[in-house]
Amino acid sequence: MPPSPEHANALVILGIDPGSRHTGYGVLAVSGERARVLAVDVIHLDGQMAHPLRLLQLFEQIGAVVERYAPDECALEMPVYGRNPQSMLKLGRAQAAAMLAVLTRQIPTVEYTPKEVKKALTGRGNATKEQVRFMVQALLELPAQSTRLALDASDALAVAVCHWQHRTRLHTTPRYTNWARFIREHPERLV
Repeated sequence: MPPSPEHANALVILGIDPGSRHTGYGVLAVSGERARVLAVDVIHLDGQMAHPLRLLQLFEQIGAVVERYAPDECALEMPVYGRNPQSMLKLGRAQAAAMLAVLTRQIPTVEYTPKEVKKALTGRGNATKEQVRFMVQALLELPAQSTRLALDASDALAVAVCHWQHRTRLHTTPRYTNWARFIREHPERLV
């Protein structure tokens, strides 16, 4: 399904919080300094199903999200640590299945660590999932009934917001090659 006319000039970002049993996704339409949530949900995979079949199901369902919302870019949360090696392996495979569902459709994809996402949303890399959810709701102006937004879903939106912020900074932050130029352009910063 092509993007609706109201989002024709918007950048559509798909955020994914991968999991081997629950994968959150959020789709944002970004225009200038405003973002609107197009979709947010959690894909629940049957824990009784063999792991390879869950990966296939995840691949297919993320593929369906991509086909429906036609994102321009995708951001995924990267698994970086865990106490149980088997769980980390399964999580990494789930991330790979989600990533391949996007990459096979030629959509640029980036990864962010959980600390990067938390810091982008709350200013602290060790924020709780509940604090991240609160900031997602505030930044995206989600209605009050969204307080029941699943943590996996709010994490996915947080990944999309993190990417939006990183992308915005890359395109708007001037690069200074020396201190003299910075001082010339910002004399008010001198004390």
